[in-house]
Amino acid sequence: MSPFESSAVAARLSDRLGVPWVADLRDPWALDEMIVFPSGIHRRLALRRMRRALESANAVVMNTPEATRRVSTAFRLRDTPVRTITNGFDAEDFSSPRPERTDGAFRIVHAGYLHTELGYEHRRRRRVRRLLGATAFDVDILTRSHVYLLEALSRLASAGGPPVELHLAGVLSAGDLDHARQQFVKVHGYLSHRETVELIRSADLLFLPMHDLPAGVRAGIVPGKTYEYLAAGRPILAAVPDGDARDLLTEAGNAYLCRPKDLDAMVEAISTELARRREAPKPREPDARVVERYERRRLTAQLAELFDDLLGQGGAEPATSLATADGP
Repeated sequence: MSPFESSAVAARLSDRLGVPWVADLRDPWALDEMIVFPSGIHRRLALRRMRRALESANAVVMNTPEATRRVSTAFRLRDTPVRTITNGFDAEDFSSPRPERTDGAFRIVHAGYLHTELGYEHRRRRRVRRLLGATAFDVDILTRSHVYLLEALSRLASAGGPPVELHLAGVLSAGDLDHARQQFVKVHGYLSHRETVELIRSADLLFLPMHDLPAGVRAGIVPGKTYEYLAAGRPILAAVPDGDARDLLTEAGNAYLCRPKDLDAMVEAISTELARRREAPKPREPDARVVERYERRRLTAQLAELFDDLLGQGGAEPATSLATADGP
């Protein structure tokens, strides 16, 4: 899931066929701080739909520990197990030798979506939406873009630092491109997964931005790219709030961690990695024992174990139909 409306289909099939169904969420639906509703009424309606959907499931899978905690706290699903099975990476994608480069440039890479237009639009209406109860968190979405990194790189250039290239891979909006019209920015556009993996493995530094939250408020998501960044074995500049992503990268040991708006820390991290590159060509690598936890074969085994547990109970009680809760 998503689309989250598919929960109604799953519940009906479970009821009709007499087999269990598992709600395996990608993002935490109505508990996702990145989703800003028109009003508090809309948010409460979404929470009610989410609760009814998950109550009909025989098990729930969330992809971060924080998302699991939120579901368990918000809904108290009685006997329904709620487990954490994270996103991950395929080891085969990273089994070939790392691409060789001869250009000599210091390369920073970001792969995936940026949220420039959404971030500016949310800032314009943030105060009103907070008053309306449209979000449970004071979130700033603009930091989940390249805007702050570009400012940090401009500061470095103004101080006479060595040249740096920023490579952007993924589908970019008009707003994203407006902020990328600088000579040191290389826009790749949409790439295949194989090409994206090759690009991130060629990086001197990988950029991982997230939305900003007040200090002490934990993010409920970990961007999917985080796990492939770790598998790539390259240093990471992670501009992230408190939460599971920060905890994971701290444990892995190869990331420069800063708050999403901390330009000084970004400048310092890039400068440190530039200096390290001149002195020792071999970059810091993540702890292999940490990275191995997120290989998809291991994660698939965890999901299979959950299925075995459900089927080992001699079948499931028919799920409650969602027809009256969510419509057809």
